[in-house]
Amino acid sequence: MIGLLDRPTNGKISIDGIDTTTLNDDNISSFRNKKLGFIFQFSNLLTDLTVLENVLLPRQIGGSTQTAKSDAIDLLTSVGLESQIKKRANKISGGQAQRVAIARGLVNKPSIVLADEPTGNLDSVTSQTIVDLMKSMAKKLNQTFIIVTHDRHHFGDVDRVITIKDGKAFEGDQPSEMEVLA
Repeated sequence: MIGLLDRPTNGKISIDGIDTTTLNDDNISSFRNKKLGFIFQFSNLLTDLTVLENVLLPRQIGGSTQTAKSDAIDLLTSVGLESQIKKRANKISGGQAQRVAIARGLVNKPSIVLADEPTGNLDSVTSQTIVDLMKSMAKKLNQTFIIVTHDRHHFGDVDRVITIKDGKAFEGDQPSEMEVLA
């Protein structure tokens, strides 16, 4: 629901003070592109495009191309991929592809970045690199990252943990800490 892929049956979802439940489909698509970044378990890169072209896609879709290339190159440099910019997406490693996906998720400077199992298909060393990268980018860019994971131990110290168990949301990740959220 936070990703605006489903509509609530009741209640509302406000992001940056905007009640998203009142938006029509076109406005939701535009809002999602501007305010939300997505990082998926599988990078979902377009293999026929270069690393740079993949990162530029959200900007091109949103029509905001004035500083797009320099912003994308800055992000790719921040994630350590400046030397991979011209490579096709199918010619880079899984860890590199995930870093491209992070840059793509950040290129529109979204308020919220939603990451669904971003380390799920990576080895433990690469997973830790990706986690550290997301944490540093969140601080550097002052963005909120909401990460869904089964591997909580990879993420160490974070601002807030919400555990979902048997359909109920709890604050904290230890049974003794868990308080039911309203």
